Amino acid sequence: MEALTWHGERDVRVDDVPRPELVNETDAIIEITATAICGSDLHLYNDRMPGMREGDILGHEPMGEVVQVGDDVETLEVGDRVVVPFTISCGSCWFCENDLYSLCDNSNPNAEIARKTMGQSPAGLFGYSHVLGGYAGGQAEYLRVPYADVGPVKVDSDLPDEQVLFLSDVFPTGYMAAENADIGEDDTVAVWGCGAVGQFAVQSARMLGADQVVAIDRFPERLSMAREHGDAITINYEHEDVYDRLMELTGDRGPDSCIDAVGTEAHGTGLTALSDRIKQEVRLEDDRPIALREAIKCCRKGGTVSVPGVYVGRVDNLPFGAVMNKALTVKSGQTHVQRYLDPLLERIEDGDVDPSFVLTHEADLADGPELYETFNDKEDDCVKVILRP
Repeated sequence: MEALTWHGERDVRVDDVPRPELVNETDAIIEITATAICGSDLHLYNDRMPGMREGDILGHEPMGEVVQVGDDVETLEVGDRVVVPFTISCGSCWFCENDLYSLCDNSNPNAEIARKTMGQSPAGLFGYSHVLGGYAGGQAEYLRVPYADVGPVKVDSDLPDEQVLFLSDVFPTGYMAAENADIGEDDTVAVWGCGAVGQFAVQSARMLGADQVVAIDRFPERLSMAREHGDAITINYEHEDVYDRLMELTGDRGPDSCIDAVGTEAHGTGLTALSDRIKQEVRLEDDRPIALREAIKCCRKGGTVSVPGVYVGRVDNLPFGAVMNKALTVKSGQTHVQRYLDPLLERIEDGDVDPSFVLTHEADLADGPELYETFNDKEDDCVKVILRP
């Protein structure tokens, strides 16, 4: 079968690889009908995530048709149309039983590798390095899905792929980011980053009752999307000072909640941003926490900072004194996708939200390497890519 594979920094190829087979009787095999490139895939593309090996199959936002199930799979049948969450979860450990699916104790076979750097291992993830399990990803013609009774959500309606595919990651991720932000009815919420996760964080903040949502980015097309689909006030940080503008919008108090939907490869202006880029390039720090620093600085006293943006390791010059002295609450984490699948699918089916608004590019799987470059370089107004095998 064809698959998109990783061969080093900015080197994604279409390779012919073996079709996956059942390994355990709790597995299912999915024939992929649509798969997306995620912003966090760009961290792999730019070689920011440790534990990648040449030939690894990329991708963690797939959906398709069940073509084979193990003998112990009870909830899926051949022919079912499913969306597959990026988190791999056993369903029976303490964390899964408490709906903390991205912290599953049993799904990462390389847990000891993660434990050495993190203290404990999170769940295994599709297509996201051997630190997080070494699982083949979904940018391919077929995908093996472990713990198939726990992950995939069946789509029984005739909604097109592009309306339900983003349940695999970015829609639940944006929603959990807003949920973690502890939003009240009269609150102002500021969202750093207007990629797909940021767009869904804006939408979700509105769903959860925010009075005012502010979206922060530097690309006009992304800011326009946040205004049009999320009724957001927008700030282009290359044209105005984010702190000053947020203080103006909140009577000098600061946003009640701040969401960092950027993560490890944040861009910024000034000497601090330049210093971060240099230190990351020479491996003196792993992440560029530009958006996170700004969110901490801008958040009102006693407010909440929510971090759905992916970080991979060490950050420098983090203003933790501000976190403590301003009594901020910080909530973060990979998304507990399975917790949100059914309620968010219901919202889509009821017409409350159409996630396809973030889609800007659609192509064949064979065009994946070119679109990785387009997406990474923010060319052609690229916000979200769907690939079809």
